[in-house]
Amino acid sequence: MLDCQRDLFQLDDSVIYLNCAYMSPQMKGVEAAGKLAMAQKNKPWSITPKDFFEPVKLLKEAFAQLINAASERIALVPAASYGIATTARNIEMEAGQEVLMVEEQFPSNYYSWDRLCQEKGGSIRLVEAPDSPRRSTAWNEAILAAISERTAVVTLGHVHWADGTLFDLEAIRAACDRVGAYLIIDGTQSVGALPFDVSKIRPDALICGGYKWLMGPYSLGVAYYGPRFDEGIPLEENWINRHNSEAFSGLVNYESRYQPGAARYSVGEHSNFFLVPQLTAAIQQINAWRPERIQEYCQHISTTAMEELQQLGCQIDQSARVAHHLRGVRLPQSMDADLLTQKLKDRNIFVSKRGNAIRIAPHLYNTEAELMRLVGAFRGAKRV
Repeated sequence: MLDCQRDLFQLDDSVIYLNCAYMSPQMKGVEAAGKLAMAQKNKPWSITPKDFFEPVKLLKEAFAQLINAASERIALVPAASYGIATTARNIEMEAGQEVLMVEEQFPSNYYSWDRLCQEKGGSIRLVEAPDSPRRSTAWNEAILAAISERTAVVTLGHVHWADGTLFDLEAIRAACDRVGAYLIIDGTQSVGALPFDVSKIRPDALICGGYKWLMGPYSLGVAYYGPRFDEGIPLEENWINRHNSEAFSGLVNYESRYQPGAARYSVGEHSNFFLVPQLTAAIQQINAWRPERIQEYCQHISTTAMEELQQLGCQIDQSARVAHHLRGVRLPQSMDADLLTQKLKDRNIFVSKRGNAIRIAPHLYNTEAELMRLVGAFRGAKRV
């Protein structure tokens, strides 16, 4: 099992940061890559055509390794919403068909589908969250039951962004296959900390913001687009995504062909000399750690804490299959939510409240002792 990796981060020792689902802290290696990249712009004459392409190639290869995919199927996006909008633009939908998603899905994976349904005469079908201690099992059963001949698209995360409910994507993929539906995954709250294998899950698209579990900078993400999108139309038409764009002297010879694979979907100026090296350094480190070992570590440091929170009356998913990097804790009536907020503040413990759950999101820089201090804050919030 991995040891604590706190020395690789610029974390203040007085802070207990259990909020990677909000934004990851920055690794020292990522900061160093950013400083080198920023200095490059001081000498613009040293930036050559290859600098527009080779760093991007390295980033695509690193992400492809992480999800077990071919690098030519990777595109660079500025945000999850951009990647989701790209998929919605390229899906043929008939009047009366449905886009199926889960209740309280993150807005970036809602609004594009809402627009598509309005334009095509379709509808969004929300699968409500069950009020059950075995939340993951019950919710997955409801999703599978909701997939029908009317389903055009199923779009959701690998885990629910608010409480970490783990969705059985392989079973959902099989159900989509039976009705010909697309499977679009927002991996922003999972990929990097939870294993994701494209060859097993077979999503039609996987979209990931880069600043959470991929441990990279804000405003740059990565996306996988499968074969069903090979001939699609991008959101924008930019020069670098066209065939032979490496030949700068011939750019005025307009080209109808795109670069191969998913390159057509990359955002303009995706060669971003500052952000690309940072995200590459981050994903390369994740590949060295391996997501399955990150899960193992998070489980190791949090198991006792989760058990003690349950003993305090908190509701936590008791399903056998859970994601250990992101857990939702719902408070019992015997606990004062406002007092808990103050206790966490007093202890410099950082978590998030999303919906009706306290979201706890540890990583390799956390320790079991920190999780137990979190339990102490919950214990101190019990009503007298």
